[in-house]
Amino acid sequence: MPLNVGYIEVNPGLALAPMAGITNYPFRFLAREQGCTLFYSEMISAKGLQYHNRRSDLLLYRGEDEYPLGFQLFGSDPLILARAAAKVETLGADFIDLNLGCPTRKVTSNGDGGALMRSPELCSAIFEAVVKAVICPVTVKLRKGWDENSVNATDIARRAEDSGVKAVTVHGRTVDQGYSGKADWEIIRQVKERLSIPVIGNGDVDSAGAAKKMFETTGCDGVMVGRAARGNPWIFREIRAGLDNKEPPKPPSVNEIIDMVLRHFKLLTELKGEAAAAREMRRHAAWYIKGLPEAAAYRQKLVHVKNYEETAAILENLKENALQSGG
Repeated sequence: MPLNVGYIEVNPGLALAPMAGITNYPFRFLAREQGCTLFYSEMISAKGLQYHNRRSDLLLYRGEDEYPLGFQLFGSDPLILARAAAKVETLGADFIDLNLGCPTRKVTSNGDGGALMRSPELCSAIFEAVVKAVICPVTVKLRKGWDENSVNATDIARRAEDSGVKAVTVHGRTVDQGYSGKADWEIIRQVKERLSIPVIGNGDVDSAGAAKKMFETTGCDGVMVGRAARGNPWIFREIRAGLDNKEPPKPPSVNEIIDMVLRHFKLLTELKGEAAAAREMRRHAAWYIKGLPEAAAYRQKLVHVKNYEETAAILENLKENALQSGG
């Protein structure tokens, strides 16, 4: 199931969703090892790119092994977004992704992210400006609509295609829904039927079975995994096996889980330093150990860790207890 984003081809079309505070280089690296093929940065403020600071540098960091990697921009000013796109292209973006789906109030209150779903004409102006500003492919990630009374994903997607955008990702929830309720895959099917460019489906892909069902029921060209990948990069090997009609791989053992957490910590330390890595790994570790014996008690311990040694010691203790209890 190859996916073509302009001149970029991946096979299968299996994407890791852009997620703030999660999809930086270390996690993208681990997801790639497990079979993911298409990657996005955390979302980057187009306005923020005008100021040089360490946070922007970290958001723009890419590994030598990363391809293809799209930098996702958010904003609402066509000129500023066009300038930002041109800048990140020179910094090595393989494609530019425009965020029309973030439901966070901090973002939508400024007219950015999902708020753009309420302004189709402005969306067209943004698409046209950004496409003209770069050579690399431009993609768009959008939602079903602002709310159930203004479902307009098909219209916005058509505007994107008409402006030269090379692929569209559709999250089957409205902006108003946030991440609650069930994703509507029917809207993904409707968008796919109306477009000639590739459509990537997003929302509730949490297993190999769900990924296969999305492909089959919507006709989409690729699937995107978001929250289900947190603490679970193995979901990509599971999906790959399912798409290839192979036996599902065994769930990761306790040893595999603990080893992955510590590898993740080391990669983050190389990128951000140990103190920042420790803060970030508190929530990552909580996601990784979900479902293990006494996970809740260990999560309480992990929220206070300050370095790698403390984290490793807590996880070693968790591993011993899990193995003794047959976990």
